[in-house]
Amino acid sequence: MKLDSTDKKILSCMQRNARITNLELAEKIGLSPTPCSRRVKRLEDSGLIEGHITVLNQQMLGLNVTAMISISMDRHTPERFENFEEKIAGLPEIIECSIVTGQSADYLIKAVLPDMTYYEEFLLGRLTRIEGVTGVHSSFVLRQVIKKNELPI
Repeated sequence: MKLDSTDKKILSCMQRNARITNLELAEKIGLSPTPCSRRVKRLEDSGLIEGHITVLNQQMLGLNVTAMISISMDRHTPERFENFEEKIAGLPEIIECSIVTGQSADYLIKAVLPDMTYYEEFLLGRLTRIEGVTGVHSSFVLRQVIKKNELPI
């Protein structure tokens, strides 16, 4: 999909504030409301805009621990990976999971948890019990230096 400068302005504004009204968005980017609404609909229909989210305050929810967890698997088979991915999809504490390369781990997981006691139960009671998990290495976020949801456009 080819994006022009107006599309990019729309996307930038919507990344900063997904609750912006069509009227406010149209004013910010210099369009009238109807063409602005049509462009947003086209961007949504194309799949470029995947959805709209609300960003919550992690600490206010009592989720004070962010863990970056590297996972190593015993076998690199599609079935083993599918089983692992299916199991972790059901763990609400995991907010990101990626297959990675360039290190000894197969997966890198980001999890948010209330405290270290909960983390221990999560790790020993659930994560390491998934078939095929042979290695786990955890690092903990002390302080977030940068936190963005905006992609560079």
